Amino acid sequence: MVSTPFGLAVLACVVLAGWALWSGGLLDGPMARQVRTSSVYAAPGVDLDRAAAERIIGNRRLVVLLMAPGADLRAACQDVGQAAKGTLVLVMSADGDDWDTYGCARYTGDDAKDFGKAVVAETTISRGTDGFVDRPLEALKVVVVNYDRLVRAAIVPDGGRTISPSLPRFLLAGAALVGVVAGATALYVGGRRAGRLAAVRRARRDESADGRSALSAAAAVLAQQIIDLDRRYAQVHRQATRAGKDHAFLRGYRNLTTGYVALLDDLATVDGDAAAVRRLRERVDALGREATTLADRTDRPGR
Repeated sequence: MVSTPFGLAVLACVVLAGWALWSGGLLDGPMARQVRTSSVYAAPGVDLDRAAAERIIGNRRLVVLLMAPGADLRAACQDVGQAAKGTLVLVMSADGDDWDTYGCARYTGDDAKDFGKAVVAETTISRGTDGFVDRPLEALKVVVVNYDRLVRAAIVPDGGRTISPSLPRFLLAGAALVGVVAGATALYVGGRRAGRLAAVRRARRDESADGRSALSAAAAVLAQQIIDLDRRYAQVHRQATRAGKDHAFLRGYRNLTTGYVALLDDLATVDGDAAAVRRLRERVDALGREATTLADRTDRPGR
């Protein structure tokens, strides 16, 4: 099934969905989820005015994690590697009268030049913060000053941090949009086609209904003609019986009634087929002409 076009399309959609979920943070922990949309993370139990801290950092490509004392700072930096991509991450934890810090650059490439700059940035970003262990906002201000110095020295790339959906999310959004447009177009085209077919079927039904109505009316007229001929049939039959001779009118009347009885059987079983209705109408018209001829006949017994 996978080798079929449908199977390949399903497999591609599954891969794209998995990529989107992974890059969008499906496996992120609480810290990484917060860092995706914020520049500051404070672990439970750490007293920090996060709104004020975010205003201090602004839109710099800087992420600060304030962890509880004794936390594994290196592991915390690794945990936010995907969420804080493109930034300089500083992990801080109070250690007595000093800060225990760990820096990791998430914006570097693989060349040695970038590696050297990353080491400088990671080791200097936290300088001067030890005097503000009990005042984390003041420590953040020192970190921001150090960051700006690194930017001016071209050690850290300049520019603001932009938080935007990942590429897979754009692809999924585009696929959803294309799917909606394609679905709406298919529904519109299908609806128009169904409407045309329904209009054709309705026209056929209306035509068939009109044909059946006209056929019923013509059959009713024929029946009235036969009823009108009944009295004359009785008169001619008595005269012919006394004369001992047959009469052309009697033969024509019997043929007419026989044809009418057969017509009634066919009328009872006719469906909506227009051709069948037309054939029955021709028979009714033919019998009607016979009835008119009999009504105009002036034959007398013996002739």
